[in-house]
Amino acid sequence: MLIYSPRIHEFLFKRIREFVAKKKLCDLAPSWQKNMENENNNAQHFLDLIQKSRKGKFKIYIGMSAGVGKTFRMLQEAHSLLKNGIDVKIGYIETHMRKETHELLAGLPIIPRRTIFYKGKELEELDVQAIINLRPEVVIVDELAHTNVEGSKNEKRWQDVLEILEAGINVISAVNIQHIESLNSAVKRITNIDVQERIPDNVLRLADEVVNIDLTSEDLIARLKEGKIYTPDKIQTALTNFFKSEQILQLRELALKEVASQVVRKVENEVPNLHALRHEKLLACISSNDKTAKIVIRKAARLASYYNGSWYVLYVETPQESSTKIALDKQRHLINNFKLAVQLGGEVVKLENKNIADAILATVEEKQITTVCIGKPHLNLFKVILSTTIFRRLLNKLSLSNVDLVILS
Repeated sequence: MLIYSPRIHEFLFKRIREFVAKKKLCDLAPSWQKNMENENNNAQHFLDLIQKSRKGKFKIYIGMSAGVGKTFRMLQEAHSLLKNGIDVKIGYIETHMRKETHELLAGLPIIPRRTIFYKGKELEELDVQAIINLRPEVVIVDELAHTNVEGSKNEKRWQDVLEILEAGINVISAVNIQHIESLNSAVKRITNIDVQERIPDNVLRLADEVVNIDLTSEDLIARLKEGKIYTPDKIQTALTNFFKSEQILQLRELALKEVASQVVRKVENEVPNLHALRHEKLLACISSNDKTAKIVIRKAARLASYYNGSWYVLYVETPQESSTKIALDKQRHLINNFKLAVQLGGEVVKLENKNIADAILATVEEKQITTVCIGKPHLNLFKVILSTTIFRRLLNKLSLSNVDLVILS
């Protein structure tokens, strides 16, 4: 990843001139109008506080893989809450028949699961409506990344959890690091497995508390060999495929980094003294190249998460890529990438312009972007820019605006 980050004094003078101009315009507005705007802002802020207070609190246990003890820890916490007089119930728990974990279910009130018949089989799912009707203070919901049976109200369990939180019920849940959407490429590179069940990053950001259940690779492999994770017939396959020491170490690093970024985000949001720091706004520029667009989107999402900033995805439709000229499969890939960006917490900006650099610079100014992210040279976007003198002009303009340029590989 290459970073071009000049800091030019002229930028300061430019911003000061803009500020003065805006200030003069604001002063021309009638006082009653400004008072009305302030009242509306205050009312909206108070409404946001009320709505936030009505929502349930959300706690997530996160781990580097199966078998680290997330479900075990949730059940331990449930017993502790119950002893302290808290109305806690089990909404959905998957013990995988692990002896130590299964034994902890004893004495805990369990909400019956919803039964669904699908393709001749009787399947069980989380009963969201039963939980909302019973209104426990806390509900335990395992397997946050689970995909619900076809015909369920919500496609994903994390959507069920959000519905429960909206009803004012506190939720404790769990997920493995490989199910985080923006980490999909990194996990695939480490494990050679394309994880299909994933949760959007913004679901993790909604959590009031994220707890990492950490084990060394040696301890985790020892648990596996002792039969505490899988049945004996699956142990050797697990050791050969997923549970390799080098893979576990890399997944452990991802989990630790994720929780660390959550802590940083919490501090920045709750400590007033830090509000004066520069708020990062990232712009991920993509083309119709599906593969590299996904990489740029996911990596930009990770950067935005790390810096606790907001981010946008920009697609510039040139005359060569108008809806009448671009292939249908590319149109479909673009739509899917827009959806991916939204799932990861980004905002999509689509512009029609024959000049890509002009469109980027206009968006940078309008959205007050601090960092522009583009793909490495094999991107169509990059080729278009490099084929002219536009790239040099883009660099010059960004430098004068105090904007960083990140080339993602």
